[in-house]
Amino acid sequence: MTDASGPVPRTFAPGRSVLRREVLHGRPWMEHPVTVVHDADGCLAVLLEPGSRFRFHDHPFGPHPWGRLDAWTDSTVLQLQRDDDAHAAWKFFDGTGSTHWYVNFQEPVVRHVGPDGGGAFDTADLGLDIVCARDGSWEWKDVDDPDLMVASGRITPAERDRIRAEAAAVAGWLDAGERWWAPWDGWHPGDAPPP
Repeated sequence: MTDASGPVPRTFAPGRSVLRREVLHGRPWMEHPVTVVHDADGCLAVLLEPGSRFRFHDHPFGPHPWGRLDAWTDSTVLQLQRDDDAHAAWKFFDGTGSTHWYVNFQEPVVRHVGPDGGGAFDTADLGLDIVCARDGSWEWKDVDDPDLMVASGRITPAERDRIRAEAAAVAGWLDAGERWWAPWDGWHPGDAPPP
């Protein structure tokens, strides 16, 4: 998934801007900057803020679904991704505070040196999501997306099955009241990371 040489960074420094790339079939598809909030103990936390400019790459698969957009708008989003997990926990904020958590099923993060020599990490959205309300209730979102992605050739049936297994595991945790991202519940932009 990498396209740059150099030593692979083990962690990114807090406050640093790094490139988050969506990579499909081994080639970059979309990228945009995010700001590192925390990177330790196998968990990378980045902040996606309104105005983060999207850059799209020509790709044999076709245009990215967000290709009509110039930049991220509206919400500020904290994105937490643990090493080797095929999901991330996203915390959305509006002008009054946090609104909800969102579990984004995605390829595990791969860190590397970006095309400009700065920090970068690769992932790929896998369609299926879970929306978690502040009261602890949750619901599925985009349940049919993995099947549609298989039909279009974006992912393989084996990848779809892996996504569904990961989703079932996360749903089991939520039903049991377990969320590995719970220490970040009270966090807001500008706060220090939780201990």
